[in-house]
Amino acid sequence: MLHLLLLLMILIWGSNFSVIKYALRDFPELSFNALRLALASLLFLVALTVVRTRARTAAAPPPPSLATAEWRLLIVLGLLGTTLYQWFFLAGVARTSVANAALIFGCTPVAVAIMATVAGHDRLTGARWLGAALSFTGIYAIVGHRAAISTATLAGDVLVLAGMLCWSLYSVLAQPLLTRHSPLVVSAWAMVSGTVVYLIFAAVPLWRTDWAAISATSWLLMAASSLLALFFAYIIWYTGVQRLGSARTAVYSNLTPIVAMTVGALWLGEQISRNQLLGAALILSGIAVTRWSPPPVAAGLQSGRR
Repeated sequence: MLHLLLLLMILIWGSNFSVIKYALRDFPELSFNALRLALASLLFLVALTVVRTRARTAAAPPPPSLATAEWRLLIVLGLLGTTLYQWFFLAGVARTSVANAALIFGCTPVAVAIMATVAGHDRLTGARWLGAALSFTGIYAIVGHRAAISTATLAGDVLVLAGMLCWSLYSVLAQPLLTRHSPLVVSAWAMVSGTVVYLIFAAVPLWRTDWAAISATSWLLMAASSLLALFFAYIIWYTGVQRLGSARTAVYSNLTPIVAMTVGALWLGEQISRNQLLGAALILSGIAVTRWSPPPVAAGLQSGRR
């Protein structure tokens, strides 16, 4: 049953690229993301309350409280993994193709491996260097050739790349917190803190948004993106990490770019170019090579997204 849920998670995450791109035809970027994050934050707070209530009812020992230094780190994680990441992600998806965005995010495991090595959490072996080289060559195959063709699309690719790097750094910096607290606690408070900052910057766009001009379909897609991609899929992901381990669970996330390219082609009519197929092959090869070596310590959050 869990394996079927993990496949459902990949279907949700892969489809989310097209969901966002379609909804942004009506929604302003900041307003769309502000509502999406606010709803997801509310759901995470409800989940935390339910878990704590069940623990008290079962007379289980209370979870460790967050120290002041840990709250500071959570705020930093919120800025990286929610505020900046979500801004780059939405702005990038709006300006590039679904396939490009998904393939660039496919390099997340490799980026995490490199950052974990720099942070001293892991050692980058020869296999991981090869994986990194293959994956970033794949990014160049997707992005580099577009520089002279479409400045707007190139800007979207760069924004998505910046978002991927923010999420990867967030994944590595979260490791000290994950030694004492559950992934639900870390992801919930990081999302809530980052959402608060995001809402501050989105206050004026929210006020100026012409809500009557937004179609019912786009409202439904916004709610689905929040409920499914930011909340429900995260729960499946962390259940997989708990029961199967992070390395086995992360194997499923490597299918996300393929699902995203397929959904983008079928739903939005996006053409898949030879360069994108080449980039996909190189990125997935790099991830496969990286996975053959011992998994990085920074595994708990490294592949969760959107």
